[in-house]
Amino acid sequence: MEPTVFLTKPTVELKSEYQEFYQEWKDSGEEMIPWVIGKDPANFPEMIQSLLDAEQGKNIPANWVPDSTFWLINKNKKIIGAVNIRHRLTDKLFNSGGHIGYGIRPSERKKGYATKLLSLALEKARELGIQEALVVCDESNIGSAKTIMNNGGVPDTDYVMEDGNIIKRFWIYL
Repeated sequence: MEPTVFLTKPTVELKSEYQEFYQEWKDSGEEMIPWVIGKDPANFPEMIQSLLDAEQGKNIPANWVPDSTFWLINKNKKIIGAVNIRHRLTDKLFNSGGHIGYGIRPSERKKGYATKLLSLALEKARELGIQEALVVCDESNIGSAKTIMNNGGVPDTDYVMEDGNIIKRFWIYL
């Protein structure tokens, strides 16, 4: 793994890098995680503004909470992954969403980036005043469960979705 990766707020300056990141994920056919990377970047400035607005709690759907999005980039400004941090939990997020959702682009997985991304995200969560971060993953996602535990995740009760999918829930004390 490259030693130097860091979080940056979404910015129009990284448009071409983001479009490459987005297209790789679309081409993979996988679910786009965190959910914010599923936003259509066709109108890039508008997408960036919606991410920045969400951090302020502006123009978000009813019953949603403010959230902060960051991109994990390397020294060459390649976007390796993305993270979305919810500032507080609703009942739904408490059961199956958690405070932090993150994902690493398919071509950069199994290189230690997820552990680093979550570690950096936990620092941001602490800055937001979150003292106990809930981080969840599907039971089938062994890699994500290991990433969460590598960052101090303490297992809590699983949550079973209506479709039977089992969500593993972990608390990380900041």
